[in-house]
Amino acid sequence: MFKVTMVLQSGIFCKLADALIKSKIYSDYVQAHLAPSGYLKFPNDIPHYMEKCSFLPKLNNEIPEERNTTYKGRFSSLQNLVLIMFENDNVLIPKETSWFGYYPDGDFKPIVPAHQTALYTEDWIGLKALDEAGRLHFVNVSGGHLGISESDMKKHVVPFLVDEASVEKYSNARAHGHPRTITQNYHRKQVVGRFIDEISNERILDGSSSYQWPSSVKNFFRELVGLAEENDSD
Repeated sequence: MFKVTMVLQSGIFCKLADALIKSKIYSDYVQAHLAPSGYLKFPNDIPHYMEKCSFLPKLNNEIPEERNTTYKGRFSSLQNLVLIMFENDNVLIPKETSWFGYYPDGDFKPIVPAHQTALYTEDWIGLKALDEAGRLHFVNVSGGHLGISESDMKKHVVPFLVDEASVEKYSNARAHGHPRTITQNYHRKQVVGRFIDEISNERILDGSSSYQWPSSVKNFFRELVGLAEENDSD
């Protein structure tokens, strides 16, 4: 659930939109014209939410007669799902929604942990399947909404950019007695190098034109895993 006052900025039109969302959140007009309204779930108005909310019920596979098995299958096929909760998040209300926790239907307390929600226990989207397969990871970091630090990125995100083939090459190199630093560097270069090559070649449509990833994006990933320092010293 998004706190609308944090999504909309100051100004007369934004204030009017904020008031409109709060008063008639699930009306056809608000749902069709104000994008944030599709993300809002009020636990004290579940019937209207299920009937009128344009986005979130579908995303969560909440509507029994409309549950998408293809969507669930694709979601549960993820190699890893890393759910990051920001300790001082004031956009997601409650912050535990980052982990699929939420309020119980009909009340704003207490917060129901993800494992106790119907979404998890009935496995509407494949979250339980991922968890039971050991591919669901809950991470808690300090900071505000999406304010993840570089050190937390390295600790919690970078390890999951590694695919199984790279892990096997890394393990084989260690098994043949190569020094730890050499195999670690090889491992990182293989993973990040392949990722950078992919985004370098990818064309992204932007209206009627297309462009390639800028060098700053490529350099960011290099620095994130420490390749920039190594290249400078080579």
